[in-house]
Amino acid sequence: MPANAGSMATRRFIKMHGLGNDFLVLDARAEPVTLTAQMVRNLANRHTGIGFDQLILIAPSDTADVRLRFWNSDGGEVAACGNGSRAAATLLGGRHRIETAGGMLDSTAMAGGAEVDMGAPRWDWDAVPLAYPMDTMSLPLAWEELASPAALSVGNPHAVFFVPDAQAVDLERIGPVIEHDPVFPERVNVGIAQVATRDHVILRVWERGAGATLACGTGAVAAVAAAQRRGLVDARVRVSLPGGELVVTRRDDGHLLLAGPAVIAFSGDVDLEHYQ
Repeated sequence: MPANAGSMATRRFIKMHGLGNDFLVLDARAEPVTLTAQMVRNLANRHTGIGFDQLILIAPSDTADVRLRFWNSDGGEVAACGNGSRAAATLLGGRHRIETAGGMLDSTAMAGGAEVDMGAPRWDWDAVPLAYPMDTMSLPLAWEELASPAALSVGNPHAVFFVPDAQAVDLERIGPVIEHDPVFPERVNVGIAQVATRDHVILRVWERGAGATLACGTGAVAAVAAAQRRGLVDARVRVSLPGGELVVTRRDDGHLLLAGPAVIAFSGDVDLEHYQ
């Protein structure tokens, strides 16, 4: 990235998106960046700020090539972001070992995007986490017509509902209800999945802290992992989201690879002090 310009608070930023899931990227490898929840919310405002679903901070790492930190538009920091990891991997180029709060990732840049090894999903109830022990392959719970979701962690918590028609669900209404249910003590990302064929899933996601988004990388990984565990799909699955398509592939060791496009929309300079 170009060198910082202007005041000490003025930083170069890059705006990226993966299938319309958009990110503000700040590089803090050479000079630290201090962010607060309020600052993130102000920057995320699409009328008075820059606007984004997630903010990505690229930082130095003692154990990997780089460390990635992620914030949702509501100002909350989260451990993992699949599309955000792909966007950063696209920006970095080549192959990298990436440290995140959700675990170590290996990335490979490709033409117009990247593939990221998202690791193996975690199914233990306290890893999701849930408020109390339950069968995570099919929770004995229902929210109106949505029932028996799979619950898992792919670096962040997901509840995946399988339905005959993903478009028929009023996600904007029911999504926040499920996200904030006390059974999910750290809230939850809500996936509405329709299995079209054994290699194709149609998916809509209500993201914790961001709302309904055009694409969600960890949501795609979680939906495919849940469908594979239930025997509904094969090892390689095309996931159709409102913004476009991602591909999730399960390796023999159980790791899930997430591949798809990511592009730079524009770049510029931002005075962070203005958004405190």
